Amino acid sequence: MIAEMVLCASVLLLSPGPHDNAQAEPENRPQAKQPAEHNSNPEAKLVARLLAKLVSMQRAKEDELLAIEENIVKYTNAQRAKYGLAALQVDRGLMKSARQHAAWMASNRRLVHTRQPVAENIAMGQPHSRGVVRDWMNSSGHRANILNGRYRRIGAAAFRTPSGTIYWCQQFRR
Repeated sequence: MIAEMVLCASVLLLSPGPHDNAQAEPENRPQAKQPAEHNSNPEAKLVARLLAKLVSMQRAKEDELLAIEENIVKYTNAQRAKYGLAALQVDRGLMKSARQHAAWMASNRRLVHTRQPVAENIAMGQPHSRGVVRDWMNSSGHRANILNGRYRRIGAAAFRTPSGTIYWCQQFRR
């Protein structure tokens, strides 16, 4: 069975300014955990799951990444290293933004770019972080975001719908 895969890249050019300053995930297990179900309505279940996930993330230390998030960053930085680029540093603000946007896409089942002033790669349908980064690297717009030498910071997230589709979000900033 071939998973439906969709990719989308976005770049918002920012004016120059003062902002220039792991454990492997198992490939055979679902990556985005789902909280317990509390309602028989599928849409209500999805909203409850996403809200529970967001609440649990907010309670965790802001600088603590989930394994899937660590791996997105790790695979992205591995690609940058191949081209002699500095590793991207995890940014708490970008993590929060990427998590919120991935959760929104999953709850609405829509692959849409954020309106935040960031460069962004989004995707849906890839079963693992290694695969989504590979797919982004095989797309010129996504690759341009990953290999942009001006970007210094990253945020990344993934959320899974009850049907199993994973929505991915990766955001970049100087």
